[in-house]
Amino acid sequence: MSALTVRALSAGYSRLPVVSDIDLDAQPGAVTAIVGPNGAGKSTLLKAVMGILRPMSGSVLLGDRDVTGWESHRVARAGMGYVPQVGNVFPSMSVVENLEMGAFTRKGGIKERMNEVLAMFPDLQAAARRPAGVLSGGQRNMLGMARALMLDPQVLLLDEPTAGLAPMYVGRIWDRVQAIAASGTSVVVVEQNVDLALDHADWAYILIAGRNFAQGPADEIRRADLAAIFLGQAPQQGAVGL
Repeated sequence: MSALTVRALSAGYSRLPVVSDIDLDAQPGAVTAIVGPNGAGKSTLLKAVMGILRPMSGSVLLGDRDVTGWESHRVARAGMGYVPQVGNVFPSMSVVENLEMGAFTRKGGIKERMNEVLAMFPDLQAAARRPAGVLSGGQRNMLGMARALMLDPQVLLLDEPTAGLAPMYVGRIWDRVQAIAASGTSVVVVEQNVDLALDHADWAYILIAGRNFAQGPADEIRRADLAAIFLGQAPQQGAVGL
């Protein structure tokens, strides 16, 4: 069973959809990349899946639970984490306090889970008592990921986790993404750096103008003429392969 199943999902910010009829499956323990040109609707898709935007049509299943149209806090409680590109930490709070906030619905075992999460992020472990606002951009993105993991999500949605980071942190972020997937969590990543995404993902989707263009194993997607596809110079292929 897929950890996340999206079918015919349409969503936007007014009466006109930004994404239309999107299908997506994400498997447990795998990294699923969503790539496409600017304006393709990648971030909008994640927001609709998480419940930040209410879908206009279609369905979102978390495991076998239909969470379509749920408010985002209910989706989080059901087992989905989300890390936005910006505003992903509480700057005035320490690393530990941010992680405590991430455990907002956890009934017990907060200290134990925090120790587990910090062990996955050595950069944060060394800065556990520092305010999040003084961390580097890479450390803040790691903290956003770590905070989302405090609720043991089945699915973790990451929106541009390496955007604007120094090269030394880009590799660390992707190492953590793969470690999270190896723990059994399904990780869905929107990434503007297509080469990086395909290097680290198991499966990939290409979005063009708010619609599925193609999907497949990441190494197969890499062999496509992505430059032509992104520039609209390739024929429409549909959502079942190249």
